[in-house]
Amino acid sequence: MLVLLALAATLTVPIFLSGPAVAAADDDQACLSKAEQRAALSSGQTVTLAAAIRSVRGSVRGRGSREVVRARLCREPDRLVYLLTVLAPDGKVTHTAVDATSGKVVEVR
Repeated sequence: MLVLLALAATLTVPIFLSGPAVAAADDDQACLSKAEQRAALSSGQTVTLAAAIRSVRGSVRGRGSREVVRARLCREPDRLVYLLTVLAPDGKVTHTAVDATSGKVVEVR
């Protein structure tokens, strides 16, 4: 029970991050709508969200499965990125940016 309370507190505390991918995360207007996401995917501009998630799971060492609890496709000045919020089995939350064109992890915080 105590672990659940600690996890809930962790998820409700604001997290202050910096960097280009995080700037896009703070500005929801820079993120694509569902229709824009479908168009970007169908035109070949992006890899699938599933591919981005596999890239994140493959880049993180350690035991246990990580769960993506939030995913957005956002614009940066020079590219599209998937911004993923990932929850580890120990309750640690990380924010990961994946280049939407190549599927490679570009930033982890």
